[in-house]
Amino acid sequence: MAITNLDRYKHLSPNDIQNLGEELDAIRRSVEDSLGAHDAAYIRGTIRFQRILGLAARFLIAGSRSKTGWALGTAALAYSKSVENMEIGHNVSHGQWDWMNDPEIHSTTWEWDMVAPSAQWKTSHNYRHHVFTNVLGEDDDIGFGVMRVTRDQPWRRRYLLQPLQNILLALTFEWGIALHGIDLKGERTVKSAQKSALMGKIARQSLKDCVLFPALSGSRWRRTLGADIVANLLRNLWTYVVIFCGHFPDGTEKFTPEVLDQETRPEWYLRQMLGSANFNAGPLMAFSSGNLCYQIEHHLFPDLPSNRLAEIAAQVRALCDKYGLPYNTGSLAQQYLSTLRTINRLALPDRPAPLPLRDVPTPPETRKTAAFALAGGGLLT
Repeated sequence: MAITNLDRYKHLSPNDIQNLGEELDAIRRSVEDSLGAHDAAYIRGTIRFQRILGLAARFLIAGSRSKTGWALGTAALAYSKSVENMEIGHNVSHGQWDWMNDPEIHSTTWEWDMVAPSAQWKTSHNYRHHVFTNVLGEDDDIGFGVMRVTRDQPWRRRYLLQPLQNILLALTFEWGIALHGIDLKGERTVKSAQKSALMGKIARQSLKDCVLFPALSGSRWRRTLGADIVANLLRNLWTYVVIFCGHFPDGTEKFTPEVLDQETRPEWYLRQMLGSANFNAGPLMAFSSGNLCYQIEHHLFPDLPSNRLAEIAAQVRALCDKYGLPYNTGSLAQQYLSTLRTINRLALPDRPAPLPLRDVPTPPETRKTAAFALAGGGLLT
């Protein structure tokens, strides 16, 4: 079923969608043609900064005798881990820097600092999520298999625990991502190999964070172990907030599989724009979030370098204005609170919304329920 079946997008003619696709292709070509030494220096400088910060944080944790020193060192370590995961690991694994032909900064060789093996994550994320973004039954990132984030997902009694599951997922986000990388639909031999790879990665990460670094601290090993645990926890929380704010705020559309029937490249672009959300950020916040504050642009061009997304965003926003499309953005707090509201509301059984919806403003999920009912249950929510 075509995206333009919704009244909200019927103003787009096939020619409009084709022109939109061509303008987005032109943006891609412009960025690709301008990649060079400045961009290479950016990623190399980012890696150098992250490693120096992580090393300095560990010296501060092990060498300081005050609680303040420990807290500062732990915070610096958490920030270092966040930068490694999002601005480096996530983006390198997308192939954003493959054009440099640097074997050390390449999607085929980079292994990030978390329990999920990069190779497994690339399959579940780069393919199943980015190709089939927000298509029910195809994109496993819709609720990550444990959350109900759209009314197209039938309510089950287990969703009553969703608010608590959300907290647990936030605290253990790297573990959720690791388990999410296992292809439950795959053959038994494939799943067995994936589980073995996952267990090996878990063992290496645990050895590094829980044995090696504490042992290097000698008699102060408890101090280092505690810092590693807290830093991983803080990294998990921040990563969770950034990812959820890019995928589940009000206005992010979900699609039924029919949308894939004979989908053109311009229509794929349109689906990415409608299914993603940004949050407002300055340069520091953008860097700290791996530039995933520009989630719309990242979904349009997942393999373009993250340091170019800010300039791309200005052009994409202009296209949204030109073609009368929504550009879903807001403050970080606004985007997260709307996500949290959806998670908590959809933990409960559905209740019919009053129809018609004309005069009284209603919450987004209620409007979606009504639109779903009017459409006969199967378009987009």
